[in-house]
Amino acid sequence: MISTEPPSGTKLAVAGGATIGAAVLLGVVGLLAVLQGLAAILQGPTFVIGFEYVYKIDPNGWGWIHLLLGLVAVVIAVCLFLRKTWAAVAAIVIAGLSIVVNFMWVPYYPWWSLIVIALDVFIIWAVSVWRQSQLAAD
Repeated sequence: MISTEPPSGTKLAVAGGATIGAAVLLGVVGLLAVLQGLAAILQGPTFVIGFEYVYKIDPNGWGWIHLLLGLVAVVIAVCLFLRKTWAAVAAIVIAGLSIVVNFMWVPYYPWWSLIVIALDVFIIWAVSVWRQSQLAAD
């Protein structure tokens, strides 16, 4: 059953802590996306190019996508720490885009993509819960 009561102080503290955790995770996921993008652009020896799949974007194109997405995610994570009001919505949007991009990246690096998708889902949950809690408390 869904409760219509405003969240208690403990729930707000947990949600606030989860949001700080989400900001950290968003920053880390963004930084890793930047590194992943650079690896794809530079096509270093650790970057494996597998079979061709439905999503026919060359590794250089994927690299630029991951690089730009990662840079935006890092900026949004910093703004979440600074408690910018627009950063929560932007974090949800960028995490959603990251889910789509990593879903399309699954054929190349399946385990990595699934881990990032799971982290993005947590980020969306944590930021969404925090915003709802703040609105209910006001």
